[in-house]
Amino acid sequence: MYISDENIKLNSDPNTIIWKYLDLSKFVDLLLYKKLFMSRSDKFEDQYEGTFSEPTYEEIKKLAKDNPNFLDYYKTHRNNVVISSWHINEYESFAMWQIFTQKNEGLAIQSTLGKLQKALNNDTEFEQYIGEVNYIDYKKEYIPFDNTFFPFLFKRKSFQYEREVRVISDVTKFDLEIDNGLKIDIDIEELIEKIYIHPKSENWYKKLVMDLVSRLGFDFQTEKSDLESDILI
Repeated sequence: MYISDENIKLNSDPNTIIWKYLDLSKFVDLLLYKKLFMSRSDKFEDQYEGTFSEPTYEEIKKLAKDNPNFLDYYKTHRNNVVISSWHINEYESFAMWQIFTQKNEGLAIQSTLGKLQKALNNDTEFEQYIGEVNYIDYKKEYIPFDNTFFPFLFKRKSFQYEREVRVISDVTKFDLEIDNGLKIDIDIEELIEKIYIHPKSENWYKKLVMDLVSRLGFDFQTEKSDLESDILI
């Protein structure tokens, strides 16, 4: 279920638009099982996930002199934190289409922060938090560590284009052996406001997506991205 934390940065407007760009197989998996996949934090391509900036690391090393387990905790903690990434934007993002979909056959889920928060309440086993990612200079800027989620809510400035908001959960107390991640229950009909088809996809692909959605018992509004619409002159 969704847990609000005033210490975690998040836009207070529930109508803030968010997006998830994904391929067809992941989309079908989401609809078929009504579960949201959350990736283990250390499985992301960015090796800095869940780590600290240089100023923060120097401070942690000082604390670890008297308590060596302190540093070990942060190293192993990455295995037990799972994340679902979303993109904040009022409009579609050409960059997100390019990065997160392939072969012109991806799609994007449009939702809002409020709908995501409500949809997460379908899961009663794990606690989920939602926070915006802060983009900083890891050589100069400090990452606070008074909240165990903070290392996972900061990224290097080179990733600013992602405009990322994260669903994040710590499953340490469940003593699970997580491979690549885990799936949590989610209210699909609450979550999905609209579906956009890849701007370079052909008409047959849009029809395929619409047929799949219909056969799985949903009636989401589905549109082809207008990023490739005809020019006016």
